[in-house]
Amino acid sequence: MELYLKVRRAHFQDGLSGRQIARDFGISRDSVRKMLAYSEPPGYRRTAEIKRPKLDAYFDQIDQWLTKDKVRPRKQRHTAKRIFERLRDECGFDGGYTIVKDYVRSRKRGSREMFVPLRHPPGHAQADFGEALVVIGGVEQKAYFFALDLPHSDACYIRAYPAANAEAWLDGHVHAFAFFGAVPQSVLYDNDRCLVAKIMPHGARQRTQRFSAMLSHYVIRDRYGRPGKGNDKGKVEGLVGYSRRNFMVPMPRFASWAAFNDYLEKQCLNRQADILRGHKISIGERLQADLAAMQGLPAAPFEACDLRSGQVTSTSVVRYRGNDYSVPVAFGHREVWIKGFVDRVVIGCAAEVIAEHARSYDLGDMVFDPVHYLRLIERKIMAFDQAAPLQDWDLPDAFSTLQRLLEARQGKTGKREYVQVLRLLEHHEQNVLHAAIKDALQMGAISFDAIKHLVLCRVERRQPRLDLDLYPYLPRTNVATTSATSYMSLLGGGGA
Repeated sequence: MELYLKVRRAHFQDGLSGRQIARDFGISRDSVRKMLAYSEPPGYRRTAEIKRPKLDAYFDQIDQWLTKDKVRPRKQRHTAKRIFERLRDECGFDGGYTIVKDYVRSRKRGSREMFVPLRHPPGHAQADFGEALVVIGGVEQKAYFFALDLPHSDACYIRAYPAANAEAWLDGHVHAFAFFGAVPQSVLYDNDRCLVAKIMPHGARQRTQRFSAMLSHYVIRDRYGRPGKGNDKGKVEGLVGYSRRNFMVPMPRFASWAAFNDYLEKQCLNRQADILRGHKISIGERLQADLAAMQGLPAAPFEACDLRSGQVTSTSVVRYRGNDYSVPVAFGHREVWIKGFVDRVVIGCAAEVIAEHARSYDLGDMVFDPVHYLRLIERKIMAFDQAAPLQDWDLPDAFSTLQRLLEARQGKTGKREYVQVLRLLEHHEQNVLHAAIKDALQMGAISFDAIKHLVLCRVERRQPRLDLDLYPYLPRTNVATTSATSYMSLLGGGGA
């Protein structure tokens, strides 16, 4: 720039010619002309298009490969190096890698999508699912987290699940709406199979039955992005990445899913104090406009579950999502309904709930409630020792003591009487029965009738009235003091 200044002063102020300036400053007259034409260096200016004579014949082939890449996964698209190798090996190209790389770069740059800055009105939301590795209960596993974003205020809600299934989608909405205390006017989704059963030819979505029921319950208008276009809901896409980087690094370690979700909810609350770039007030302050435009919560939350029908098998189990769950044997071979929640499976027949189990996310798992089979085992007592539902039943030590005493005294009949005692769990809590068994053992009243009486007395809060002479009792042994005379008969017998 110093040289530009001196040259331009010499010509425009001192009146020197271009030839004289070139001699005085030791530069070419072409350089002088450029300095007089431009007030500052204009940079390199290409006047003709780049010519690639060796590559010209292969432009169509390269463009064809790049066009096909647009519908393929991002990580399986051609790189410039791979295009060069294919041109060399398949098409006989004998040029260099650099001209291929430069052409591919220019083609990809020209095809990059551009976006319009958006302003989001208050009262609307976007929803999506993300993934991250976590440690729950000491086991490293993949967590699928539901993310709901309010684009106007950037307020968010995150909740994690063992699987991104239909009931997780529904449960995420229920907890998010409860978290904000209001319901958005509309929610923007992608075309997840848990929500959209089919995209119709004219673009309308055929929703899944439970998703439609949830929208009806909260009166939400659903909107959808274009298939494969995540940028249509860019706010929640950004929230998924933000949550993974900020809430789940380092890898979260929690004793249970409930503890993990409590932590995530706290992080969402803490984030409301942040002031984001481009704004002068915090997320929490901007959230007030969102809440004012949102709808109130209905009187009761939506029942966030998957609803299916099934049939009880001959082994008194019902299959749901690849796992078998037991029901009472009285409902064998009956038609039942199944509600799959995130954390439990509820099974019913007609209007009656007949079984409830903790949800298993394994495959081919057998989830038993031993009490469901006691009625059948009482009749088929020879199956007691090999009954699968009883194998891992963790009962207090007093139960095994009672079983041993009953079987020692009555054999097979004692085993059946022990099952009758266990059947009291069909109507009473385990801690009540356990206390009654301990009382019976202490009193020596070892029978089903006595234990049932003690259970009822505990439930009714009255003193037991047992005539111990009427009940079998623990064997009583009198241990006498040993004396030397006790061995005389033995010695006498030995001498004879």
